[in-house]
Amino acid sequence: MFETVLVANRGEIAVRVIRTLRSMGVRSVAVYSDADADARHVREADTAVRIGPAPAAESYLSVERLLRAAARTGAQAVHPGYGFLAENAGFARACAEAGLVFIGPPADAIALMGDKIRAKETVQAAGVPVVPGSSGSGLTDAQLAEAARGIGMPVLLKPSAGGGGKGMRLVRDAGKLADEIAAARREARASFGDDTLLVERWIDRPRHIEIQVLADGHGNVVHLGERECSLQRRHQKIIEEAPSVLLDEATRAAMGEAAVQAARSCGYRGAGTVEFIVPGTDPSSYYFMEMNTRLQVEHPVTELVTGLDLVEWQLRVAAGEPLAFAQDDITLTGHAVEARLCAEDPARGFLPSGGTVLRLREPDGDGIRTDSGLSEGTEVGSLYDPMLSKVIAYGPDRASALRKLRAALAQTVTLGVQTNAGFLRRLLAHPAVVSGDMDTGLVEREADSLVSTEVPEEVYEAAAAVRLDALRPRGDGWTDPFSVPDGWRLGGTPKPAAFHLRVTDPVEHTPRGTHTVTDDSVSVTLDGVRHTFHRAADWLGRDGDAWHVRDHDPVAASLTRAGQAGADSLTAPMPGTVTVVKVAVGDEVSAGQSLLVVEAMKMEHVISAPHAGTVTELDVAPGTTVAMDQVLAVIAPVEEETA
Repeated sequence: MFETVLVANRGEIAVRVIRTLRSMGVRSVAVYSDADADARHVREADTAVRIGPAPAAESYLSVERLLRAAARTGAQAVHPGYGFLAENAGFARACAEAGLVFIGPPADAIALMGDKIRAKETVQAAGVPVVPGSSGSGLTDAQLAEAARGIGMPVLLKPSAGGGGKGMRLVRDAGKLADEIAAARREARASFGDDTLLVERWIDRPRHIEIQVLADGHGNVVHLGERECSLQRRHQKIIEEAPSVLLDEATRAAMGEAAVQAARSCGYRGAGTVEFIVPGTDPSSYYFMEMNTRLQVEHPVTELVTGLDLVEWQLRVAAGEPLAFAQDDITLTGHAVEARLCAEDPARGFLPSGGTVLRLREPDGDGIRTDSGLSEGTEVGSLYDPMLSKVIAYGPDRASALRKLRAALAQTVTLGVQTNAGFLRRLLAHPAVVSGDMDTGLVEREADSLVSTEVPEEVYEAAAAVRLDALRPRGDGWTDPFSVPDGWRLGGTPKPAAFHLRVTDPVEHTPRGTHTVTDDSVSVTLDGVRHTFHRAADWLGRDGDAWHVRDHDPVAASLTRAGQAGADSLTAPMPGTVTVVKVAVGDEVSAGQSLLVVEAMKMEHVISAPHAGTVTELDVAPGTTVAMDQVLAVIAPVEEETA
């Protein structure tokens, strides 16, 4: 076994790998960018090496700097985690050339399965069913559009070089193919450095089932059962579970054998995942989608139902050990469900969020596991992936696992950064999820019913209570009666204090209930009902939801440029970087016309004209870093002609 392993990643996955290294007595080396100098994975490793500035291209994606860090610390092996260089064949080869063991599959297997076009051709030759789609690599836009029309709408555009939903586009209207192909290429190029696309038939209401495989260097390949990954948003998994309620034993065995054959077809070694798309009405008809040649985000649910530590077996296989079990030795016991906690704001269309973690409370207890890279004081920016942590629940059956996970999400507190915890908790209570009648479009169809844009009155009451408490005199001596915020006034009826507050729209709120305020909580009683919130600075949270309640100055707001511009002002919907500017000052635009693109956390957001008019101000250029709500441009409306 290795003495020292460098973990070429960050965040929760680096913390997760370090945990297993510690349990095996292996020295861990963390790497970090300037943005992560005080990150949790840095603190938990045995040693850590700075590898560059904040941008990933100059740090976590720099093969040269990673190899130099390994040499400086005496590492014998490199664990890539997932994301970044985990599925980069060039990195795997560079590790081998430097005398390091890459804890993952051979470079040739990564390259083969990383090219979705070649991967489909390879597994199809091995007898694995594949989704009908385009053939050949390097298709032009026109060839892709022709293939899409030949397959028949709707179709799915997919980057050949990557996964994780990045660059994937579902196209139902043939007239939008050109725009969607251009957008998919742009996202693929930004995410993977390769804009090669393929097109596949879209299967309506599909299930996404994946099979975990393990292969050693001695010819042994086994599968560890399936994971249900059908709960997705924008083709990104958000809830995963094992096993799937969809499969019976015969289908599970057949899909497992197909996954094993796919792994054998590329000479696989280590832990990997074979992903299938499955018609919900006919589970026996399954199609290969892709193979992920790395550890998956959702691997904990497989660990909990099999009792195996997948990171440990990655290390053992990489060190040359054979698997200590055969297929017949693997059993699935109980049920596990995982939720991905992301820095995003459901009330703002799930746009990426950011900030400083002011108060953190992560659930634990019987059957609860949290894989996290967070700590209080963590700065969440727009440079890296939005996933912050994973909350996993295990129980003897699916109902108990779901119940435990809902409770765990309600206990989750990440004040200072908006997350999707409350949304996930409500999703897990949706009747279709509880019954197991799911498909990959469920979340998109039901999102509006699971997101509340209304701010409950008790939130404003709690925020006002905090401000009222801050105004109260402290100390045991004489109190100036004029300093007490009780609304008293000379010769008149007391007028309770009112506060101008804002979560989304500004409100004026006068406290009317009873309150108890502490350093980290506030309780308010309204109409006989008590409401308790966690608090930190201007943030309040309960049951996984959080509200940033700011003071609002109506006079100052009316004097700002954004206030004066009103509906004519285009502001940044999230902190990020402007990547595309399609207009210039003086240009005439039409309502809904695409003007700019802002990117954050590997996600693009198109800024469109609110109405027809003329661009009178343009304050950004490609590469400009912007804050949330920063004014980007102003569109003067077309003046209506008078008779």
